[in-house]
Amino acid sequence: MTEAHTHGLEDLCAAGTEVYERALREGHVSPSEAEQAPCLVDFGLLTHAVTDLRRLEPIAPAVAFHRMLRAMEDRVAEERRREQRLAEMFEPLMRIDSSRTGTERVPTLGVLSGLDRIGSAITQAMAASSGEVLAIQPHITHTAYTAPAFHAEALARDQALLDRGGRLRTLYQHTLRHAPSVVARYEQLRGDVAARTLDEIPDRLIVVDRTVAFLPANEDRTLALEVRHPSLVAFCATVFDRLWHLATPMHPETVQRPSLNGVSPRQRAIASLLVEGHTDAVMADRLGMNIRTVRVHIAKLAATLGSESRAQLGYLIARSGILDPPG
Repeated sequence: MTEAHTHGLEDLCAAGTEVYERALREGHVSPSEAEQAPCLVDFGLLTHAVTDLRRLEPIAPAVAFHRMLRAMEDRVAEERRREQRLAEMFEPLMRIDSSRTGTERVPTLGVLSGLDRIGSAITQAMAASSGEVLAIQPHITHTAYTAPAFHAEALARDQALLDRGGRLRTLYQHTLRHAPSVVARYEQLRGDVAARTLDEIPDRLIVVDRTVAFLPANEDRTLALEVRHPSLVAFCATVFDRLWHLATPMHPETVQRPSLNGVSPRQRAIASLLVEGHTDAVMADRLGMNIRTVRVHIAKLAATLGSESRAQLGYLIARSGILDPPG
């Protein structure tokens, strides 16, 4: 009997790696060969062929890779929802007179209400810092966040941190790489400041000195969580660090992501979501585009790959190699 596998996908065993590589080279393996590494079926790297159930065919590495990344992101999102539910549950409890416990300490979780209160708390935290600020800044349409006064205040706050010898790291979506307000910001800031971009980023996040984090607590961002619990703040900082290493530098040196076989970086991002089965509306929301732009890119992808239908397009994307990580 085959020994049970208890490892994770990121620690794929030697037998699993060998069988999967053979399946990729030959296009299939037999069930008896797959028995050497049952983890491949468990992880969804091998699946029964539709035309011949006696054969197991490999899932394209790019499809499997992006599927696993999406699963990780979903787990991160669920943890954030749990944080919000915990904050909502404990916030009224934390208002109870601390004299009943005989201790006074800074709450590890707090709820901030109103944009002015949120901005004031962030300003106070940054004013006491001369270390590091990590920020994720998605595309925001709320008028208060797009007002010139808001940008001026944030610019002054950031420059004061840099003047004290601090460092600032910010993540944006790719769609904001050439936004006038973002470009102007980095033309004015002076000091240890850097920015990178990704196709998709989570909601807004600010981490100050890895000791306090600010997260939105509702959809329109008029409520925020002020997190001071060391484990939760460390979790937020780790998420930022991992996204930062995957991102494309924007400042101080702008890096243009190369096209691959005539497919632009933005089209590759859409292709990744398309093979996962998302609708045009979901893709537009996650990539910060409008639906019309998404559909234009899908049409260009179809023309480039010679697809005659959406179902065929997903198949051709998986076979084309455009989603393979750069080697």
